[in-house]
Parts: sequence; C-alpha cells; structure tokens
Amino acid sequence: MRTAVIAALPRELAALTRGWKRIDTADGGVWMAESSSAIAACAGMGCDRVSRAVAAVLQHGRVERLLSVGLAGGCGAQVRAGESLRFGTVVDVRSGERFVCEEGEGLLATTPRIAGVDEKRRLYKSYGATGVDMEAACVGRLAKAHGLAFGAVKGISDDAGFSLDGFDRFATADGRFREVAFALHTAIRPWQWRSTVQLGRNSSAALRAMTATVLADIRMQ
Repeated sequence: MRTAVIAALPRELAALTRGWKRIDTADGGVWMAESSSAIAACAGMGCDRVSRAVAAVLQHGRVERLLSVGLAGGCGAQVRAGESLRFGTVVDVRSGERFVCEEGEGLLATTPRIAGVDEKRRLYKSYGATGVDMEAACVGRLAKAHGLAFGAVKGISDDAGFSLDGFDRFATADGRFREVAFALHTAIRPWQWRSTVQLGRNSSAALRAMTATVLADIRMQ
C-alpha cells in the first residue's frame, strides 16, 4: 500500500524524508519528496493549504492511503508533550464531521486556528479530544472523497496547560509560520524565554517520536 504522508510545514517532514528524492511540482507552493514506498508533501498550515498538498500528491501518481502527520497540541492531563500519538478518530469542530482512522485510539480535533489553553480545555470537555491540530480533518475528508484509507499520527508539542495564546499573529495568509518575527518578538520579552525554550525542546522530541512511528508504519505497508 503506497502511502502519501501529508504535513503542514517542511520542518515536520525533514527527518522523515532524509535521503528521499525531491520532486519538482507545478504548484510552487508545495514541497514534495518520495521514497520507493511512500510520498510526502506539505504546503502550509490550515485546510486550504493542505488541500493543495493532497492535490499535488494525487496528480503525481497513485496512492492508496493518506496519512496526516505533524505537530499537535495535547488536550487532557493524560497527554504529555514530546510523545507521538496515533489517533482513532478525527473531528472537524466547524462542521462536526468525524473521520474514522484505519487504526489508533483517542480523538483528534481539527480547528481553524492555533489552540490556546482555554480552547484545548473546551475541546477536551466537549469532544473528549486528546489532541488538536489544524489539518487532519481536511485530509480525512479528502481521503473519503477519493476512496482512500486514512490515518493520523501526531507529535505532541505542547500539553493541555501550555499556553500558545498569541501564536496566531505569526501565521501568514499562505499558511507559513514567521519564525524570524517570532524570534524577534521573544528576544525582547525575557519572561517568555523559558517557555519558548521548553516548547522548542518538546517540539523536537515530538517530531523525533512521530518520525519513528511513521517510518515504522510505512515499512509495515
């Protein structure tokens, strides 16, 4: 089964696709690479951008499965930053649609914005969500539309109590994250240094864990 691994940002695919062949695409906003058994793509954060990534993959060749990967926030005290989770269900909080994954457990909620502490608490209370991201439901919807298998594996970058309030200001209209602007913003606010360093460490650990899970997943197909 050939898998298409769909993420939001190149950083989320960097370790996974090390040594893979880079693919030139007609859509310059899409980054793609492939191995003998899988293809990976990203085009930015949010549903519109991930739709472009999926479209590019489907135009390139045949796949049987879409796997949504990347970083996600944790909801609920049982979820720890730095771990990798394979979800059993994904829900779009805007439409209420639910997409069942081929395997996994727990529920991943997809929202249109980066979720802060209050939103993560609400999602846990309302849906029993154990994670939150911005793209998986869109990937699930496209998988269903094209008759493809669907899965979701996410690295948890921040737990339920970690505040990401204000991060939306660094997201661009084309789904990118302004890392330089964020660094400059943080540099003049020493009271944020500790939490920013911790987020960086947690994100790196989460991506390592997620990459290991996805690589094992691909080898099993």
